[in-house]
Amino acid sequence: MSTSLKPFNTFGIQANALHIVIAQTVQQLNEAWREAVADQQPVLILGEGSNVLFLDDFSGTVIVNRLTGIEVTEDEHAWYLHVGAGENWHQLVEYTLKKGMPGLENLALIPGCVGSSPIQNIGAYGVELKKVCHYVDCVDLRSGHLQRLNSNQCQFGYRDSIFKHEYQHNFAITAVGLRLPKEWQPVLTYGDLIQLDAGTVTPQQVFDAVCHMRITKLPDPRVNGNAGSFFKNPVISARQAEELLGEFANAPHYPQADGSVKLAAGWLIDRCELKGHRIGGAAVHRQQALVLINEAQATSEDVVQLAHYIRQRVGEKFNVWLEPEVRFIGRTGEVSAVETIA
Repeated sequence: MSTSLKPFNTFGIQANALHIVIAQTVQQLNEAWREAVADQQPVLILGEGSNVLFLDDFSGTVIVNRLTGIEVTEDEHAWYLHVGAGENWHQLVEYTLKKGMPGLENLALIPGCVGSSPIQNIGAYGVELKKVCHYVDCVDLRSGHLQRLNSNQCQFGYRDSIFKHEYQHNFAITAVGLRLPKEWQPVLTYGDLIQLDAGTVTPQQVFDAVCHMRITKLPDPRVNGNAGSFFKNPVISARQAEELLGEFANAPHYPQADGSVKLAAGWLIDRCELKGHRIGGAAVHRQQALVLINEAQATSEDVVQLAHYIRQRVGEKFNVWLEPEVRFIGRTGEVSAVETIA
């Protein structure tokens, strides 16, 4: 008997799994994984399904991580939070502000749960998780042993971490440790935040501004299924950036520490006049071109074809080839999103 995954992915794509297990303890998570492996079934560990696209029915067990709990300690320099992987990310941001512990406000309204945040090294408006991540706790599902990786061991990169590589299989994140310095420094480098006064701004004002930007520009997944930003912002070489800016002087660009330059994928898509473009039931959002939406009972194939079309159009116009940020899940597990839409 198969079970619908539609309630477990914010894209609202219809797909089934052989089994779905809600795990509220590490023991439940471990047991569900071991049972699936003993039955020679593929296993997928899911948070809130806010960054996945199911390409097909999943021919095994989906374990939904619902490990909860927030513990706070402090010293004279910082607050330290130990947060269960199944906690909702935005609710955590609200909790920290309410308790007078700023530092996460730029990351408000990012969908998903806390355990997913290190996998992607989530980021928004000039702040990435790696800035506040103290450690990540995970369980080696083969042995049941718990491990703690410090921030350096997590190998954070742009929308990347060790949890997409060596720790992608056979490990599950159980908790995330955060360090929030008591000497708060606002980050006001992106979007409407530039207009705020760094000398007088409060954490709550930053939070409110971030929420306003996201609510006005991004679709509500309860109305139109989506997985947030569909593509990564591309990072190109300084030479390629110089050529591109010679032709498109007003292109938003952000020089990186290593000399490379990050571009705004949404701007590139918008300049190809693709807002509102639709294939089947999938469409490019009309306010934010970086978001693909499930407008009318979209299938995963609709989304894949639309993503392919966008990638080709942007590639032909700018010689920049976009890569999905969303994880693509096939019948037995994650597959290459780039190869799927190429």
